[in-house]
Amino acid sequence: MTFERKTIVVAMSGGVDSSVVAAMLHEQGHDVIGITLQLYDHGMALQKKGACCAGQDIYDAKMVADRLGIPHYVFDYESKFKQEVIDDFADSYLNGETPLPCVKCNQSVKFHDLLKAAKELKADALATGHYIQKIINGNRAEMHKGFDENKDQSYFLFATTKEQLDYLMFPLGGQTKEETRALAEKYNLEVANKPDSQDICFVPNGNYRDIITKLRPGSDKAGKFIHIDGYEIGDHKGIINYTVGQRKGLGISFGSPLYVIKIDPEENKVYVGPESDLVKTKFTLKKCKLVS
Repeated sequence: MTFERKTIVVAMSGGVDSSVVAAMLHEQGHDVIGITLQLYDHGMALQKKGACCAGQDIYDAKMVADRLGIPHYVFDYESKFKQEVIDDFADSYLNGETPLPCVKCNQSVKFHDLLKAAKELKADALATGHYIQKIINGNRAEMHKGFDENKDQSYFLFATTKEQLDYLMFPLGGQTKEETRALAEKYNLEVANKPDSQDICFVPNGNYRDIITKLRPGSDKAGKFIHIDGYEIGDHKGIINYTVGQRKGLGISFGSPLYVIKIDPEENKVYVGPESDLVKTKFTLKKCKLVS
């Protein structure tokens, strides 16, 4: 089979996964262009180990690109990221919801703006370090779970469109994390032993409440816990501290386990009840989604 040399943009976060993707594609003979997104404040990132897309991680991506001898660019998407991801994150909690910022980031920044930038560079594809398998079935591209179920990230990309998927590459989808680190050692990458990113990248020390209260002052206003049967059973510390299904950390005693059943942002109330009511609520939500 004749080798088809392509121009491929690699989204380089500064971590081991995307670095190995760049090295693999470069070794295969493709023209690789590394792009790193600056998504939030450098000072914030320095307070948190294992973050991505800021500070040290941008430097790490640059080091890898220099070692491979490929061009590397840093795009400042900080304003876009704040508007599309961070503000949405804060507002979701204020609405009594539990957001998925990684999904939102992929949907609104990486697979929209970055993908558009890759096409403007005349690249044939955009490659990422996600552990996802892209399988061609007939003439149709399908997204499948990663081979390593412990690292599968397909749930982060459920909103990916067919048009986006056609343009995307996931070179790590068929291998394990251990195999990826072994390749990083083989390529002598400085990030070979770098820890995986943890939690939410823009939340220093894992404390998302500090981010929300800074962005939305007064969002931690105290209110009432209401039993699902209709009576008050205590005070809560602000609805941003709770999520549906939560059992631990409620700060109330009742003699039997209580779960967050519903959050009412307009009345600033958190409804709690036994697990049986939680199951009913989840069933109702699932049923509604199926109908719609």
